Amino acid sequence: QVQLVESGGGLVQAGGSLRLSCAASVRIFNNYAMAWFRQAPGKEREFVAAISSKAFTTDYTDSVKGRFTISRDNTKDTVYLQMDNLRPEDTAVYYCAGRKGFPLRYDYNDWGQGTQVTVSS
Repeated sequence: QVQLVESGGGLVQAGGSLRLSCAASVRIFNNYAMAWFRQAPGKEREFVAAISSKAFTTDYTDSVKGRFTISRDNTKDTVYLQMDNLRPEDTAVYYCAGRKGFPLRYDYNDWGQGTQVTVSS
């Protein structure tokens, strides 16, 4: 099982930026598709973005397209989420997740503990 540790969350004003990082515990990270999900208070966890194991493919939910960028550095076993032009509705706990195979919007086996992102208006 892969252990994932997120960092980089915090409080930011609307229009600002944050960069989330997720470090994996194993060297087979480069065989894993990785994704970011988020859960706002009182809402279900939702898919945000995903990236294939070699970074050839990315996928984004519509509400973050053009504002968020997912990337990865397989030499550092780390995946990133660059979040620009943040909005108050982006406020949530953000989770990193991994799975063997394709970068789907569901069916992830390994999860981090989450990092809080709060966007003030």
